[in-house]
This record gives sequence, structure tokens and C-alpha cells, in this order.
Amino acid sequence: MPPLVDTLTELPAWAELGLENLAEQAAQAVFLHLGMKPSAYEISLLGCDDARIATLNADFRGKPAPTNVLSWPSEERGADKPGAQPVLPDPSSDGEPVELGDIAIAFGVCRKEAAVAGVPLATHVSHLLVHGVLHLLGFDHIDDADAALMEGLESEILKTMGLPDPYAGTDAATVA
Repeated sequence: MPPLVDTLTELPAWAELGLENLAEQAAQAVFLHLGMKPSAYEISLLGCDDARIATLNADFRGKPAPTNVLSWPSEERGADKPGAQPVLPDPSSDGEPVELGDIAIAFGVCRKEAAVAGVPLATHVSHLLVHGVLHLLGFDHIDDADAALMEGLESEILKTMGLPDPYAGTDAATVA
């Protein structure tokens, strides 16, 4: 079976961390939690450095600074009203994987955030990958109702992966 996530790493540190495996696990966990068939979907992932993500952030969001993770859905999938679940994409009729979009993740920012949070880097990266996949599926955190839905899903999905709830005991997330 081909991978769900087509991963490109620009830094050896990402390969050393096992980004490709972490991404596969995160995508599988999201799809299974949402009742989606994992093999019916495909995601592209770029593991980059802070300078590269700062350029992407400037180009696509007008924010010339590094961030932890960016997502580009292949199409708009957001819900019509705040707090509602987006309509999840159906598998294609021809059996080819549906391309959900692209994610980029920055090593330095992730490493700093993990250190501040006191969690292993792989744990924090897994959280951000779950977060990014949910963005590709139309989930967002623009307002409080959307954030509550998305953060709740992230916590539930991470629990299925045996990872801690990143929002337990906090008022604000460190997720883009």
C-alpha cells in the first residue's frame, strides 16, 4: 500500500526524528477517528527549516516570520457556520487517492515549542501533524466554537495514539 503522506524532508534532523513515520501515524489516526478509509486519501508534507517556513508564511499569509505548521487544503472544506463539522471528502469513484493538500512543518520552531512545553519533540510534532491534517479536512480555529471542536478532536485523536492532551490545563494552544 502506498504511503498516505508523501513526505519530503529538507533537513537531516527530520529524517533522524522519523518525520515520515510520525506523519503516517498521525494521518492514519485522524482518518480512522473520523471514520474515513485511510488508503483513499493522500497528503504532501514538507519538513523544512525556520527560514523556509518564514518565506512560505510571508508568501501565503503575509506574515514574514517562522511558524510551526502551515496547511494548504486542495479545496475549501470548511463548515458553513462556526462550531459545525465540515463535510468530509468522499473517496474518489475511480479508486485513486483523493489529494487533500499540503502541509509544511518547521524544525526549529517545533523544537523550541516542545522544549517550552516540556514534551518530547516527536510528541509535539505528532500533535502538529494531527492539527495540519484536520486543517486539510476543513477544521479550523478562527473562532471559539471552531477552536473548541478542533482542539477536542485533536485531544481525542492524540489519546488514541497514546499521546497526552496538549490542551490539558492550558487556556491557549501554541498551534498555528
